[in-house]
Amino acid sequence: METATGSTLVKHPLRPLGVAHFSAIDVDPAKFVSLAAAAGFSSVGLRLHPAFPGAPYYELPAASDTAREVKARMNGEGISLYDIEFVVIGPDFDAAALTSMLEGASALGARRLNVCGDDPDRGRLMANFAALCDLAATFGMGVDLENMGWRTVASFNDSLSIVQGSSRENAGALVDALHFFRNGGQAKDVSSVPEGMIRSIQLCDARGPAPTTADQMVSEARTGRFAPGLGELPVASLINVLPAGAAVSVEVPIHASQSPEEHLRHLHDAARALTG
Repeated sequence: METATGSTLVKHPLRPLGVAHFSAIDVDPAKFVSLAAAAGFSSVGLRLHPAFPGAPYYELPAASDTAREVKARMNGEGISLYDIEFVVIGPDFDAAALTSMLEGASALGARRLNVCGDDPDRGRLMANFAALCDLAATFGMGVDLENMGWRTVASFNDSLSIVQGSSRENAGALVDALHFFRNGGQAKDVSSVPEGMIRSIQLCDARGPAPTTADQMVSEARTGRFAPGLGELPVASLINVLPAGAAVSVEVPIHASQSPEEHLRHLHDAARALTG
């Protein structure tokens, strides 16, 4: 990106862009890496844990043939694994059960794990989130808490409160544009967050009035997203206050009429038009 300063043209490095696996979840990890690289992305996120019972995900145990294939593909394409998802911290959550997944992800270079909070017992939720942060830290990873309107941790301020209360250095509040704006967030909320609390941003867009029921919220999140800049959310205002060093990715599930190749390139080009 270039900006004019007086008579001097100053060049600024482009912010790297990643893409979430949910954008083309039916594509296996190795192929997804190649398609993301071809579309112009610098990193990927991978779905290594089911977001809900029966949801698609992929297992990449450390030292497995599938993990080695993904690692070789990333090396060959010059693309990295930024984060993995998606874990729900509910009443019966057990951080230790995720040890194998975190070990495999760490071996592939993953830096963050994305989670949401869905436990009405605030003290237990806080303790389990902190325990997961401690476990992730042993693998050199951090944990990002994402708010969702139909979950206990519904707003960005809710997620930020849990992150701050955990007192864990590797904890972060994830900003997903859809969940952020649909649940009361404003760009000024991001600009006022203490440094280091926001490590990850996920871009997308939406159209029409905000859903009001849990079922409507779920439906919009899974099937009603648009590429950033092609909807009605104030995504540009969010981009204007992105914290320095925060990773930016795109998360927009594919529509049946598109090929994964076309879809990922469309997402990259739309996001790049906004971010420079």
